[in-house]
Amino acid sequence: MRKPTTVIALVASAALCLLGGDAHAFTYVVERGDTLASIAERMYGRIQEERLLVAANGLDLGGGSAIVPGMRLEVPSMTYHRVKAGETWETLAKELLGAPHRSVVLSMSNGSSPWIIPQENSEIMVPYNLRVVVTRNDTIVTIAYEFMGRREKAWVLDHYNDLKGRTLVRGDVVLVPITDLPLSAEGKRAAQNALGSRAGDATGSLRDAQLGVENELPAMIADVKGGRYVDAVARGNRFLATAELGKRTLATVHRQLLEAYVALDSVGLAAHACSEWRKADPRARLDPVTTSPKVMSACERAELPKAP
Repeated sequence: MRKPTTVIALVASAALCLLGGDAHAFTYVVERGDTLASIAERMYGRIQEERLLVAANGLDLGGGSAIVPGMRLEVPSMTYHRVKAGETWETLAKELLGAPHRSVVLSMSNGSSPWIIPQENSEIMVPYNLRVVVTRNDTIVTIAYEFMGRREKAWVLDHYNDLKGRTLVRGDVVLVPITDLPLSAEGKRAAQNALGSRAGDATGSLRDAQLGVENELPAMIADVKGGRYVDAVARGNRFLATAELGKRTLATVHRQLLEAYVALDSVGLAAHACSEWRKADPRARLDPVTTSPKVMSACERAELPKAP
């Protein structure tokens, strides 16, 4: 006969299939001397995340379960996805989180909005779908406070789970999108050991590099506007060497390099920058009225179409 905890965990797993969405995680094998708090501190650098380990592994169900050496734990982690041409927040939410209406959480957790097309080739963060099995005293408000830190987030959980205001009952499974769960250095090593070639999906190193470039991009634009062309070129080339950038970011970098190279009379490099700008943004056009003759000449050298 199965233990009550195992039965409830199986119910939770079946409910997840009905609700949709992948719960991304990696496996950790409990060692002698481990506690949930020590594992949370090592994996996340934050002891308080032990509550996620408890919920993700159903350790609070059926009277609760203790961890023992050799036990395999699911360690929640966010994953990352490289945006492809034609993908929208709705299609991404359906593929990655199980339902298109979850595009609100997916886009907002990446600093965007559902109606804005995500940047092609950019790496986005995918929230972890934490499965919470409702107990007798749980409400959507108490779950929001416990796992999202604010009671006001209850509306997010209601929308995310398509509850339409329905009162929760014991045994319901609520998916909580966890959007702030960075792994520590040790956690990243553990993910790499557990996931092998798939570990990159859990570390977010590309996203960090892309965000770093996006945050510094205004400084490059300011360099060009301020006549600091050598600095702009150095900064732009460092951006290109740092990471494989999203298409919009890449177009902006090459457009600024075009201006800088033209100002430095580097005709060949300016033509190349214009060509790369056009590749990154095929809809880009030059307006002969507002564009300087030198920029027009460089882009004609690159055989780029001009605006009618």
